[in-house]
Amino acid sequence: MKKIFNGLKAFVSSWTGTIIIVLFLIFFVMQAFVIPTRSMVGTLYEGDFLFVKKFSYGIPTPRIPWVEVNILPDFRGNGHLFEGERPKRGDVVVFIPPHEQKVYYVKRTFAVGGDEVIFDKEGMYLRPFEGDEYIREHFSGYVLVERFGKLFVKEPYMGQHPGIAYKSEYYENPYSESRYKIDEQGKLYKRVCVEGMGHANMGDGELGCELWKREYITDISGLIEDRNVAFTDMFNNRTIRSMEKYDDMFYIKIKQDEFFMVGDNRNNSFDSRFWGSVPYKNIIGKPWFIYLSLNKANSEESGADVDKSKRYTIRWERMFKTTEGLEQKMREAMPK
Repeated sequence: MKKIFNGLKAFVSSWTGTIIIVLFLIFFVMQAFVIPTRSMVGTLYEGDFLFVKKFSYGIPTPRIPWVEVNILPDFRGNGHLFEGERPKRGDVVVFIPPHEQKVYYVKRTFAVGGDEVIFDKEGMYLRPFEGDEYIREHFSGYVLVERFGKLFVKEPYMGQHPGIAYKSEYYENPYSESRYKIDEQGKLYKRVCVEGMGHANMGDGELGCELWKREYITDISGLIEDRNVAFTDMFNNRTIRSMEKYDDMFYIKIKQDEFFMVGDNRNNSFDSRFWGSVPYKNIIGKPWFIYLSLNKANSEESGADVDKSKRYTIRWERMFKTTEGLEQKMREAMPK
């Protein structure tokens, strides 16, 4: 027994043993990430360094850090060595977006497979796949609206998660437009950019105007269904406008085993409204706890965006806190 113990001690003390243990933890238990943007501000801030629990939704196929290459084949075809439970509505999740394979995003799950989502300049609306009775039972006290003969819940998570913020005036920017015909469909095609700008700033980076809002203008035919209808579809750069009330109203029904992910900082998040739903195979895990939090140069809440002396200072109040713990603290501070 003593020989076994000494052998294990020698292995752990060696460089090889240390590397194997660290890789095991990264592949199967937890991985360190840093929040680089303001897309989850209110809940997670730019400069939050956190550990992500890798076994929250099964065990994802191990990837070599930084290179982001799988070290094993996808045996199950769902991106996971061991399948687990799926993200629930309202969960904050780390995942790989469908349009990129070497970056990680963190967003909140707005909808799951079978749910229907509408979003417009007034906010976001959810119709859970369970239907009207479920909505009336579980969303008492929320704003319920009827859209195209179906019942939807307006902003179903704001009451539970006080970090979520949205301002409808965000869409009242002046636009410059160029129009031309799409011959094969005979519909008007319109490219829209913020006037006088060569790019649009989002919470997760910068979008060139070539990737900014494009629309098909359709007749008054009601709700238009498409898998990836959004402000910007990164694959074919389009959105679809419903002309019923001459307002932009975007609709998507989430495919089974996929998830509609949205940032809590709704006005400044590059998320499923742009590139569609996220398949289970891209799900990595759930934020576990913050081990370091620094004010960055764009941290408006601390004044670091204008006062350089406040940059790269530690947010002690966020240290060693879980996401759930931070949200619970915000809920307790809400007016009764």
